[in-house]
Amino acid sequence: MDNNKKKILVIDDESDLVEMLSIRLEANNYRVIAASDGQEGLDKARAESPDLIILDLMLPKLDGYQVCRMLKSDEKYKQIPIVIFTARAQESDVKAGMDAGADAYITKPFDPAILLGKVSQLLEEKP
Repeated sequence: MDNNKKKILVIDDESDLVEMLSIRLEANNYRVIAASDGQEGLDKARAESPDLIILDLMLPKLDGYQVCRMLKSDEKYKQIPIVIFTARAQESDVKAGMDAGADAYITKPFDPAILLGKVSQLLEEKP
């Protein structure tokens, strides 16, 4: 395993989407970890300390807002950039996501190039 690859945690309950994202991210030299619900995502974030998290809002167990808030309020994980990735495109949803501490907000359906660009940008900004 190449430890120089940046680790990205994808938390989404749509397995087809997770698979497609994983293929794209791995093709761009990232290592992908996936979780299919909010609790699993939170557990994996804490266990793996990923370099970036792509987080859906509508998740079983814990929603994306809760996962985002819990990680961003924790000294140990708050520096991990979180990209909220959701079909919820209303301004109030975007505001709630940013208020929860998200670093970026991308709506589905999405342009993979925009998502990859945002991921790359956030990882470059990371100290």
